[in-house]
Amino acid sequence: MCGIVGYVGDKQAQDVVIEGLRRLEYRGYDSAGVALVNDGSVAWAKRAGKLANLEKVLAESPLPGSTTGIGHTRWATHGAPNDTNAHPHLGNHGRVALVHNGIIENFAELRSEVEAAGDELRSETDTEIAAHLIETALAAGGTLTGAMQQVCSRLEGAFTLVAVDAEDPSRVVAARRNSPLVVGIGEGENFIGSDVAAFIEHTREALELGQDQIVTITREGVEVIGFDGRPAEGTRYHVDWDLSAAEKDGFDWFMRKEIFEQPRAIADALLGRHDAEGRLQLDEVRISDDELREVDKIIIIACGTAFYAGLVAKYAIEHWTRVPCEVELAHEFRYRDPILTRSTLVVAISQSGETADTLMAIRHARQQRSKVLAICNTNGSTIPRESDAVIYTHAGPEIGVASTKGFITQMIAAYLLGLYLAQVRGTSYADEIARVVGELRDMPGHVQRILDGADDLYALAAELEGARSVLFLGRHVGFPIALEGALKLKELAYLHAEGFAAGELKHGPIALIEPGLPVFCVVPPRGRDQLHDKMVSAIQEIRARGARTIVMVEDDDHGIEEFADTIIRLPRVSTLLQPVPAVVPLQLFACELATRLGHDVDQPRNLAKSVTVE
Repeated sequence: MCGIVGYVGDKQAQDVVIEGLRRLEYRGYDSAGVALVNDGSVAWAKRAGKLANLEKVLAESPLPGSTTGIGHTRWATHGAPNDTNAHPHLGNHGRVALVHNGIIENFAELRSEVEAAGDELRSETDTEIAAHLIETALAAGGTLTGAMQQVCSRLEGAFTLVAVDAEDPSRVVAARRNSPLVVGIGEGENFIGSDVAAFIEHTREALELGQDQIVTITREGVEVIGFDGRPAEGTRYHVDWDLSAAEKDGFDWFMRKEIFEQPRAIADALLGRHDAEGRLQLDEVRISDDELREVDKIIIIACGTAFYAGLVAKYAIEHWTRVPCEVELAHEFRYRDPILTRSTLVVAISQSGETADTLMAIRHARQQRSKVLAICNTNGSTIPRESDAVIYTHAGPEIGVASTKGFITQMIAAYLLGLYLAQVRGTSYADEIARVVGELRDMPGHVQRILDGADDLYALAAELEGARSVLFLGRHVGFPIALEGALKLKELAYLHAEGFAAGELKHGPIALIEPGLPVFCVVPPRGRDQLHDKMVSAIQEIRARGARTIVMVEDDDHGIEEFADTIIRLPRVSTLLQPVPAVVPLQLFACELATRLGHDVDQPRNLAKSVTVE
């Protein structure tokens, strides 16, 4: 989710690149850097932290003038967010400078090859490997375009690469595979960006690249080829958004944009999770397999939306590993004197990695000598640094205060943890694990299908604009999704909203049912026949008392239709995985209803993105 800018023209490249990075800083703010081609060499500067740190360095030590350059704002994946790991990265002899967005899955194999050739690697990143490989290919003869093509054919994963050659100031070359890249087409100048915000002040004519394509920009024009070297074409379009909308890819809110980014976020969360033998691997594991086999209790700690991801995780982890799993609010954890031993695994879920309550809880757990594993979106933040193992969600920056892609990737990470533990402990066969991973890889398509039907959910929000209260019911893994759906309405629309386990209805909540009350009902897949039938009974009970039933049910379940006032169709997936597609309609509904009520969706009242005090 990093911000990338490239420029060739007659303006000072540094000014254009820094301006573009400023427009893209919402995409990454761990570090920033710039590289310019000048008089047969590459001049560069980079600094950890926000763009202002880089600008201060450039003000104190200006780079030479240049009309060709690239720049980058980083959201760290491989390697901590520091000066050394910041982009751009240079080849072994400093001829090639390169910036990168995405993850190169086979970087370990390529790193061994580069080191064996005698190159000195200075960073922890996967990016630097590509810079060295491109420089080596370029040294053998040919152009930067040819070298980029040669290297891209060897890379696995999802990536955008943008490079310059010290000996050829006429061009910037970029490549794309499953990662955003757009070209800005000007007069006597051309641009590259992660999105159109990078260059909208200069041109509104854009070219979007297809998959596995390489683009070369010069002052004179733009040339596109495929990774196979054959001529190709991108998709030309005119940008008619203003700058504010451009930063949001044309969406009205960052949150809505982030909802629509979820298919890509899920795919990124799954990248690089297998080794060469097909076994699952996590990001950083400093816990031995023997220690994981000795775990006799798992405690998940989290707050807010992350807590609901933990509730989903409990169902999956217990099912796959047969290890008892508890889920606790982090702010209550250490105050109740929890029972912790060396055989307890504490799993901390935090989007920011700085949540104060969760941080205090893991410190307490470590004092009791329990092992701690973090599920986090922010590389280099405090909670991962103080944990024994980490699964990064790779969702990229999330600007909207109400979490969407952060939550959905936390669930993906939790599934991966459960499967990894099952693999280590031998509680599931390899083919069983592979089947579930295969289903997870299908999730981007399932989520995209729901997003394609967003207009129906917006219409529902319009119908319910006058509602003063909304209830959500679920069973099994549908219960945490009911809680999350209610939380989103509270956060964004400032409405009374409650989520209940459907089995609790007759124990009190059914007293809230009155004519016209909207009730969202998450129906379990029919593979859970008992739960499915009990949920249908609950829907009948509330409809008999006048509730407006909004039923979320898998595609070919038609027996529910007579009890539903509104049906939201969900793709058929395994029961444990249903929360992934099921949460998306609730996000879209809450976002649209809040918009119609005139609220600030990205910055709801009284809320902060990260709670850094207890």
